[in-house]
Amino acid sequence: MKMRAPLVYFIAISLFLGTLVLGCGAEEDALQEKRIFKKERLSRERFPTGFVFGTATSAYQVEGMASKDGRGPSIWDAYVKIPGNIANNATAEVTVDQYHRYKEDVNIMAASNFDAYRFSISWSRIFPKGTGTVNWKGVAYYNRLINYLLLRGITPYANLYHYDLPLALEQKYGGLLNHQVVEDYANFAEFCFKTFGDRVKNWMTFNEPRVVAALGYDNGFFAPARCSKPFGNCTAGNSATEPYIVAHNLILAHATAVKRYRDTYRAKQKGRIGILLDFVWYEPLTRGKADQLAAQRARDFHLGWFLHPIVYGEYPRTMQEIVGDRLPKFTEEQVKMVKGSSDFVGINQYTAYYMYDPHQTTYIPGYQNDWHCGFSYIRNGVPIGPKANSYWLYDVPWGMYKSLTYVKERYGNPTVILSENGMDDPGNITIRNGLHDITRINFYRGYLTQLKKAIDDGANVIGYFAWSLLDNFEWKLGYTSRFGIVYVDYNNLKRYPKLSAHWFKELLRRGRN
Repeated sequence: MKMRAPLVYFIAISLFLGTLVLGCGAEEDALQEKRIFKKERLSRERFPTGFVFGTATSAYQVEGMASKDGRGPSIWDAYVKIPGNIANNATAEVTVDQYHRYKEDVNIMAASNFDAYRFSISWSRIFPKGTGTVNWKGVAYYNRLINYLLLRGITPYANLYHYDLPLALEQKYGGLLNHQVVEDYANFAEFCFKTFGDRVKNWMTFNEPRVVAALGYDNGFFAPARCSKPFGNCTAGNSATEPYIVAHNLILAHATAVKRYRDTYRAKQKGRIGILLDFVWYEPLTRGKADQLAAQRARDFHLGWFLHPIVYGEYPRTMQEIVGDRLPKFTEEQVKMVKGSSDFVGINQYTAYYMYDPHQTTYIPGYQNDWHCGFSYIRNGVPIGPKANSYWLYDVPWGMYKSLTYVKERYGNPTVILSENGMDDPGNITIRNGLHDITRINFYRGYLTQLKKAIDDGANVIGYFAWSLLDNFEWKLGYTSRFGIVYVDYNNLKRYPKLSAHWFKELLRRGRN
């Protein structure tokens, strides 16, 4: 057994790195670091036995090699090529090149005492055209990654879809708008079960399908950028119907893949499969009944859109009443397949907003408008929490507790993995300031404390994944946003663990009281 270095070792290393890399001010930083680590009340031992701590990334954001080694383009490869879509017209052709540097990244995870790595598999790296011919170079890459994770004692958690539909399917039949995608996705998923399932025991079907449907088809903010004219700068789309069609197909694709896994692979491979859903906590702006109902509508249209069918076999009644005939319906056979189609639920939880009733009398139908809600980040002149770099991200730890408690109480206390949580700094932050990320440590501490409180109060949460392992390509924001606990110098792609990585290393050290 390897000896675990004492806390003073981490402080010494931080001071040494500070002297070499950061320049002046390192001594002051080290003193502050001592205070931060000394006051820590969290530890691995305070969480339930077997609780899993990991980090997360997605294929498109970290792999690079976007048009090499046989990978076919995804809808995001087409989207980033349109000038103005991405900050500074950045692309993910190289991003942080985990394709070649995966061993270095896994070594950082292991050195930071993490148990697991949540990565995604690029559909178009396996099937360049979405179906048909297999790209065996892509298969070989994921085999290398999975094998090295296991070699270093890191459990792989494989997500099968993170926004990156093969472009060939979008061009062939309209992608997620066409029911054919259900079968094609299930075939891709089954190939992954068959190929990697002897080593991967934790599967996720989709990451944030709500974001896929809403941002891709209601306001056109994400690929494939479809929406009605009043809602965004799109060349085609229908915000009143397409988000709901896409969501319906995503739910059916999820359930079909889960059925195949359970019918053919689970007994032998002894794994589990779930789905990852984003959940902003929506707090009523006032105690008035109208605002209380507005907040509940927001929860139904956000989390309930996907979790309600998976748990109860139908969409939330609120959605059925408001959306009406625009909302697709499940057949009796589909209800049987969809209901109960998740061994666990992943919750990506970052922030909270205040919601109020705007008392609309008329409106243009569209997914977001259908909520009949107003958003506020301030109540009585006080912000809901400190703001991070991203416009949407406020530090609101109590939102974590309320989100997990809500899932427990409204959805029968399912097994939950907190599958994403983190905050970002500006992309142009200096390496000195970037490494000394005390604000991020305070963010993680606050949210983990509230997560632990939810567990103590009965929420069945079995794992936590920090977003993200690395600074990387952050979708619309390109490289102007840094979520990593590891700083990446984009000039040479060198990795530098931030103070938050050292904080996790100490937090997760076994045998710590």
